[in-house]
Amino acid sequence: MDAAKAMAIMRMNEAPLHQYMGYHKIKNAGLPLIAIPTTAGTGSEATKVAVITDTERNVKMMIFDAHLMPTVALVDYELSLSMPPSLTAHVGVDTLTHGMEAYVSRKANALSDPLALTCIDLVARHLYTAWLEPANRVAREGMALAACVGGMSFTNSSVCLVHGMSRPLGVQFHLPHGLSNAVLLPAVTRFSVSGAPDRYATIARTMALAQIGTSDEAACEALLMGLERQNQALKIPRLQDCPGVEKAVFEQSIEKMASDALASGSPQNNPIVPNADEIVALYRQAW
Repeated sequence: MDAAKAMAIMRMNEAPLHQYMGYHKIKNAGLPLIAIPTTAGTGSEATKVAVITDTERNVKMMIFDAHLMPTVALVDYELSLSMPPSLTAHVGVDTLTHGMEAYVSRKANALSDPLALTCIDLVARHLYTAWLEPANRVAREGMALAACVGGMSFTNSSVCLVHGMSRPLGVQFHLPHGLSNAVLLPAVTRFSVSGAPDRYATIARTMALAQIGTSDEAACEALLMGLERQNQALKIPRLQDCPGVEKAVFEQSIEKMASDALASGSPQNNPIVPNADEIVALYRQAW
């Protein structure tokens, strides 16, 4: 869908595409676009965002502009029934990350908050079942809705540090976007939680990881433990176990990845805004 967004825009705007990297740089509306997701993850059918790999600069470009919003979105959960469990897990945790980051973002607002919490609730109720029972239509429909609502939430708020770090990691090691988010989510959440404990506690309660009335501190700890358990249950690997990720290349690339993460702008929306050294440390924690 993101490639289609880029093609639609470039039909009506001047090349090269990379000049539009960043926020609100596209001059003309693109061709009308009908977006039909076949996974339950990116939510791109309902966002003003396209993420495109620039192979010349080895950078994943985030382009954010209202002209990237599809004209029509057709969401049919039956198109996701053929997803294998691994893909279901990766894109499902990507969806959860959208909801979580939209909710804790410095740009969160009264419109994005209920959408983000709805996304989080749907993922908590349906992701594991969709992974365990790929033909379960109730779970597939729940995840399709979660992905779409998640897209609505972060396109009206923002993503944060997980996505900022995920893009350089994905382009460096050719990791699928959902997987690169999933391997980073627990470590980045632990780093960020003290910046918005009330919001992370609400996420924990929404996911039924903590009861109503539980202290924010206890709820936040329950969330951190729950994210670790979720990755284990869904068989999401540690970074060191991901295909194609070699330790030597990882260490050689880590400072550039941290620099590219900061340059994307997403980490600046995080409850705690990291510096480059802290991002390097987080990459190593995810290893």
